[in-house]
Amino acid sequence: MYGLINKAVEGLVRTRFGDAAWSRIRARAGLPDEPFVSMEQYPDKTTYDLVGAATEELGATAEAILEEFGRFWTVYTAEAGYGELMKSAGSTLPEFLGNLDQLHTRVKLSFPHLMPPSFSVSEQEAQALVLHYYSERPGLAPLVVGLLKGLGDRFGLEVEATWERVDGTRPHDRFRVRWRAKDATS
Repeated sequence: MYGLINKAVEGLVRTRFGDAAWSRIRARAGLPDEPFVSMEQYPDKTTYDLVGAATEELGATAEAILEEFGRFWTVYTAEAGYGELMKSAGSTLPEFLGNLDQLHTRVKLSFPHLMPPSFSVSEQEAQALVLHYYSERPGLAPLVVGLLKGLGDRFGLEVEATWERVDGTRPHDRFRVRWRAKDATS
């Protein structure tokens, strides 16, 4: 994975739990005390080790950490200079989700070794759809739940997402996504 992902993990931990927690997580993961470089590739193991160390340090499940990271990622990437690119992917949640593969194609221009997941949408209704997530990286479905909730925040929606693993000729994760407008009082 590119360093941008690990920088975002660092940003989440520092923002929510403080610098000392980040130092302990980084040490627990066996990583040197040096900054991640956004455009540099790191082994996937680095990111998985950070999540594992965070579960131990914070006493949370990997699923909870990944979901929170997914939600954080939607804000982080917009602030890290990708806000206009995100705007170009769609002005509604269903439009944005339908354009995720095209968004990743554009991101790949900046990150040539990117191995992004693939997405497709089916069973679209007025306030629901099914999102199919294909990835070579195992265990990241909870991150997608967080992304969906973060995108809901972006579009002023309350999003609920449940997922299941689909086996077969092309195994993947399937998310049933429902949304409604956020209440003005919440």
